[in-house]
Amino acid sequence: MPKGENTRKRIIAKSAELFNQKGYAGSSLSDITELTGIKKGGIYRHFASKDEIALEAYSYAGGVVGRAIQEALEREATAMGKLLVFLKVYENVVEAPPFVGGCPLLNLATESDDGHPILRERARKGLTGTLDQMKSIILEGVQSGEFKSDLDIDALATLTLSIMEGGIMISKLDGDNRHMQMNMESLIAYFKAVCLR
Repeated sequence: MPKGENTRKRIIAKSAELFNQKGYAGSSLSDITELTGIKKGGIYRHFASKDEIALEAYSYAGGVVGRAIQEALEREATAMGKLLVFLKVYENVVEAPPFVGGCPLLNLATESDDGHPILRERARKGLTGTLDQMKSIILEGVQSGEFKSDLDIDALATLTLSIMEGGIMISKLDGDNRHMQMNMESLIAYFKAVCLR
């Protein structure tokens, strides 16, 4: 891989960690230069603006989390198990999240809400992609007979994602993974009471 491409990837990876921990607004170009050891001129050789770095950084962070989810999905045979994967990858979110700083989607959505349209649109794409993945799993469960045929697929996907993101937020804020654990247990109980055939 050419040196320039390695430098670009390093800037993206380090900036992704920075933005996911300190936020876009809380991170300066000076923070990026300090973290990467690359001077501003070197940064601008690869990126036109902080916005461009942020978009690439959030894509990178989402990709890391997406790969962790995909690897866990491949180990599950049931639709219920696959939906629970989204929470399980964050069950130790306080000490060992799948990406440093917690959930990139949650962090980006919270920070960009109404304040930064470009980043908000990136967060919306992440939201749509995650919900679509969950809906596909639920539909698979309906078609296989695991889930009830009259299940509201959209509603279950939204509920699952809300429980996941809420658990992440509360666990991180309180510094205690028990909230994520309780949410997983509650979701399992809901699946058994309402969704399974």
